[in-house]
Amino acid sequence: MNGRLDAERIRAPISGLPGEQLDSLEVFAEIESTNSYLMKQPAPKPGRFRVALAEHQTAGRGRMDRQWHSPGSTGVCLSMSYTFASVPELLTCATLAIGVGVVGSLEKLGVRGIGLKWPNDLVLRDGKLGGILTEIQPRSGNGITLVTGVGINYDLSNSADVNRITTRLGQVSDLASCTQELPSRSAVSTALIEGLFGSLADFDSEGFASAALAWEKYDWLRGQTIFIEQASGLTNGVCQGIDSDGALILRTDTGIQRITSGSVRFTGQTGGNT
Repeated sequence: MNGRLDAERIRAPISGLPGEQLDSLEVFAEIESTNSYLMKQPAPKPGRFRVALAEHQTAGRGRMDRQWHSPGSTGVCLSMSYTFASVPELLTCATLAIGVGVVGSLEKLGVRGIGLKWPNDLVLRDGKLGGILTEIQPRSGNGITLVTGVGINYDLSNSADVNRITTRLGQVSDLASCTQELPSRSAVSTALIEGLFGSLADFDSEGFASAALAWEKYDWLRGQTIFIEQASGLTNGVCQGIDSDGALILRTDTGIQRITSGSVRFTGQTGGNT
């Protein structure tokens, strides 16, 4: 099932509005970063999108410029550029809305038990399944183009490089170890593309409200004691979910705090990919 990505097999099932609005879909055997590639390509027109996938990224990136390491052909490395006609309200919540869309895509493939770790990680069986990176592409004129990268661990069982993958959760998970019938990577890619487009189109037209309600269902941090690492230091508290504007709500010894940026840590953790 873990064959090479096939652009035609990925694109053919995409129908309806996503199929109509897709400008290009490219698959690379090797590339530095699918996000970096799309950042350099012409921006799609409003409501339209481009997709780039890779068997292997030599310089994959995560949040805050951390490295995203995925051994070749063991995961799905996918990026999408989508243009909004105008700057959406609460644009900073786009990553959260996209996370909800990604989980929904994987659930349609039969994957159950996925959680979302604020602000950009997917968690399965308490291990990191994947991550999301969003970047704004510079452009002239009205509107704004968002480039979204999604990395999903597909099957790490035969990878000699798996020990190089470190995360702030301390462990990783993959689809192969958590599904009874593992779909092909091309099928996973198709589902992710449809889910990504759907979440961006919904965010464009409806804002963050509906995605915020869905986030509560998948919120992996709720009720957990965590540390938030910021430039000013570490803040300790119990996660109480997210606010309507995407801020993390933390109950601390001094009261409720709203966290709008920072990295989540747990007791005894140091670095790692995000």
